[in-house]
Amino acid sequence: MATRKKTRTIYVGKAAVGGGHPISVQSMTKTDTRNVKATVKQIKALEKAGCEIIRLAVPDMDAAKALGRIKKSVGIPMIADIHFDWRLALEAIKQGIDGLRINPGNIGAKWKVKEVVLAAKDKKLPIRIGVNAGSLEKELLQKYRHPKPEALVESAEGHIRILEDMNFRDIKVSLKASNVPTTIEAYRLFSKKYNYPLHVGISEAGPPATGIIKSSVGIGILLSEGIGDTIRVSLTTDPAEEIRVAYGILKTLGIRKKGAEIISCPTCGRCNIDLRGLAKKVEARLRNVKTPVTVAVMGCVVNGPGEAREADFGIAGGKGRGILFKKGKLIKQMKEEELLDALLEAIEG
Repeated sequence: MATRKKTRTIYVGKAAVGGGHPISVQSMTKTDTRNVKATVKQIKALEKAGCEIIRLAVPDMDAAKALGRIKKSVGIPMIADIHFDWRLALEAIKQGIDGLRINPGNIGAKWKVKEVVLAAKDKKLPIRIGVNAGSLEKELLQKYRHPKPEALVESAEGHIRILEDMNFRDIKVSLKASNVPTTIEAYRLFSKKYNYPLHVGISEAGPPATGIIKSSVGIGILLSEGIGDTIRVSLTTDPAEEIRVAYGILKTLGIRKKGAEIISCPTCGRCNIDLRGLAKKVEARLRNVKTPVTVAVMGCVVNGPGEAREADFGIAGGKGRGILFKKGKLIKQMKEEELLDALLEAIEG
C-alpha cells in the first residue's frame, strides 16, 4: 500500500483531520434536524457504532437554531451542512457547531462570504468544500460537457480561491460522484496539486447491496494509494450500517483495527455443518465488539484450523461435532450446538 500523502491538519472539534492523524469515520443524520429528540437519538446510536464526526442537514433557520440543543446532548463533533444561505451558516456557528460544509462560491455576494469566513475564523472552525458531480456550475458543464474529473477539480479550485483570498486555509475538500472511476480520478488529480485534507466517499452510492460494493471499491482504492483523511460511506439505509462498512474498509486495508473481523469459508461439498447459519450468528453476536479480534468460522475440521491459523479464535465443524481453536491450535472438541457459546466465551476471556 502506498505511503499516505501528508496533508494539512484541521480540527473538527476534538477530531484532528489530516496531517497523518488516524483516518476518521463520518456519517450524516437522516432525521429532520428540527426534531431534536429523534436527531439526538440517532447521533447517540451512531456514536455507539463508532462514528467520530457527524454531519447534519440545515435546510432552514429552525433547523439551524436546533443545533445548539442537539450539541448539548451528544459527544462527537458536529458539522452543519448548508447550501446557499449565509445566514444559516452564521446561525449554525452561533449555536456552537464544530465545522461547516458550505461552498463559498454558492453563497452570493462577497460580503456575505466574508461574514461567514470571519465568524468561522473567530471560532476556529474548518470549512469543507463539497464538490458533487450532480451539482457542478453551469459554465463547467458547458466547458467539459460532462461532469469529468477535471471539472470537479476546477470547481473545487474556484471555491478554494475565494477562501484563500480571505486568508482562510482551514479547509477540507471532497470531490464526489456516483460514478466510481470519475470520483477516483478527481481525487487523484486534486491530491497531486494540493495538500488540503480530503474527505473521501462515493455520493449516492445506493442501497446496501450495491452501495457497499461501490463505496468499498472507490474508497478502498483511494486509501490504498495514500489518498484520504476522513471517510463517509453513503448508503440508503440505517446510518449505523455506514459506520460498520467504513470500519470494514479500514480494517481490510490494515489501516485501523476495530471490532471483530470474521473469516469464513465459502463452503463446498465437504461441508457437513450449517456454516452459513453459524457464521450469521457469530457475526450478529460480535457486531458490537469494539476490541480488535479476528474470528474464523470454518466448515472443515481437518483443514479449517490450518487455513485460518492467523485468526485469534476459530471454530470448525462437521457431522454434528466441532472444534474450538486458537491461532490454529486445538483447544477442545464439542457438539455442534455448543460451538457458538464456546467461541464467545473464549473471546470474552
